[in-house]
Amino acid sequence: MTDSRHALIIANDRYTDQGLKKLRAPAQDAAALEKVLHDPQIGDFEVEVVHNASADVMRRRIQGFFNERRRADTLLLHFSCHGLKSESGELYFAASDTEPPLLAATAVPSQFVRSCMSVTRAGRSVLFLDCCYGGAFSRGSSSVRASGDVNVLESFAKDEPVSGRGWAVITASDSMEYAFEDNHLTEDSSAPRPSVFTHAVVEGLETGEADLDGDGKVSLDDLYEYVYRQVREHNPHQTPKKAAELHGELHLAHSRRGRIKIAAVPSPPSLQTALNSEEFLTRQGAVLELQKRLQHTELPVAEGARQHLEEVARNDIQQIAVMASEALGKIRLAPSPDHLDFGVMAKGSAPRKQSVTMHGPPLARHCVAQPRQSWLRVDPTGSGLEVHVDTATEGRLSGDIVLKGVADESVIHVEAEVAPAHKPVDTGPEPGTSDGPTEPSHGGGDEQHTVVIGPQGTPPRPKKPPKTTAAARRTDRRAPALAGAALALAVASIGTLVLAMQRAVTAIVERSEEGVHGTIEDNVREYGALTPLIVCLITGAVALVVGAVARHEVATHREHYTRQAASSTHTLTSIAKGLAIPALVLAVLAGIAYLVGSPYW
Repeated sequence: MTDSRHALIIANDRYTDQGLKKLRAPAQDAAALEKVLHDPQIGDFEVEVVHNASADVMRRRIQGFFNERRRADTLLLHFSCHGLKSESGELYFAASDTEPPLLAATAVPSQFVRSCMSVTRAGRSVLFLDCCYGGAFSRGSSSVRASGDVNVLESFAKDEPVSGRGWAVITASDSMEYAFEDNHLTEDSSAPRPSVFTHAVVEGLETGEADLDGDGKVSLDDLYEYVYRQVREHNPHQTPKKAAELHGELHLAHSRRGRIKIAAVPSPPSLQTALNSEEFLTRQGAVLELQKRLQHTELPVAEGARQHLEEVARNDIQQIAVMASEALGKIRLAPSPDHLDFGVMAKGSAPRKQSVTMHGPPLARHCVAQPRQSWLRVDPTGSGLEVHVDTATEGRLSGDIVLKGVADESVIHVEAEVAPAHKPVDTGPEPGTSDGPTEPSHGGGDEQHTVVIGPQGTPPRPKKPPKTTAAARRTDRRAPALAGAALALAVASIGTLVLAMQRAVTAIVERSEEGVHGTIEDNVREYGALTPLIVCLITGAVALVVGAVARHEVATHREHYTRQAASSTHTLTSIAKGLAIPALVLAVLAGIAYLVGSPYW
């Protein structure tokens, strides 16, 4: 996504007023929605979460969210909380300190949100409301139930935004039967949990199933239709609603449709217990066992291990998380070659073919291949795939085949030139090609040409192809460069330690010859033994820090790095670590020996 995209998620599940029922879903929903919206391969939003905030904080964050925006910005505001209707019929959003009898003072009115949306300079504003809408409340009556439903969309359709700007509101329901009675919120037995709506939003974006037209992007209309079906299927009493004034189509996310999905076999209970142990070595051993299971020829077993390792990489301490990330790096898709050039071919000639080999364990070789152009055709082979180019269309051809695995994606770039049939062409042999006849492709969409490569598994589902922009290519060199710098610093640390030791030995020999008339401080100062020792400590420490930064860069931006770049980074940083740590330990011991022993010399 090229435009600037910002999201604000407001989730309130705990309320100081006893009359407001505690909600079970908002906290978990907010975390799941933040993850999928922030993912650069799905939503690519800058996301901010406000959890259990007061009404004053909510108003400040909402107004600040809509202020100082540009026309190129797309804004998404999501509420997951109680929605309350005042006795005058106005809709309010409950804050953690909301008092139902004092809605105007302690809650956020829908009119305030509508006003912020109408004056923002952002080009597109989208509002998601996952709220249970309550009726009026009266402290003066011991058993007053408000009548009438909340017409949520009408609350947001009264004011048109500034001319030329688009807006949309999608709500979980327009009239849910919630009301206050005896200072307590009572809920109708048919009312759904508020999480049904947000869960459907997250699932549709994360899996790509919301991409109903299969164009690789999830539009607002796609998402609404998907959410509508899912919510109605889970609870017929709840009907999502939508209102919008948009110019053109609004794409909320990239589609991950087509990604391989494997029904995972969970790891043994004993292994899961070890992963949750408080003992470092026990968890480390569990990760090593998961690495072995990751190589398993049975894909469900390997997929179960992969899912556990992903959880460890996200949640455990750095040392164990790095181990898990390194193991996951071994199942990244590794096609060889990843660039095919068919050269010049005559129009209508028999299509040439080139072979691509998939490397790695079975789970890394299992993927879906999706040609992006109709003139490309892919056939699976025992070791990978064969690529064919249709010669029916003249001109320079350039296209991609997207490989989608369980954990990541890769792209095979293909180039060819189809010349007129009467024009002489170079028909010489090309690496990896043959001129045997193959069936020409027949055009059409991606679905026609999708094939499963590698060990047999379960049907496919996508992740966005890795970025190939100049910025991404620069990132691809950053981690190896940092790893190289870490190794250079570690070597320098060893060198300065050797120099310090040589000078210290010379100083000690000199001091021994002086007898009672000398001091070790004078000899050390004369031969300059402390300076290289200090330099050793500094360079060794910096080497460890730079190496950690390099490994973290690979772990957090795996989609930007080739398998070779990631492997070289880990190798260089491991060597640097192996040199720097002994140098630091010896330097510290030498320093302590000098400080302790110098008064007696």
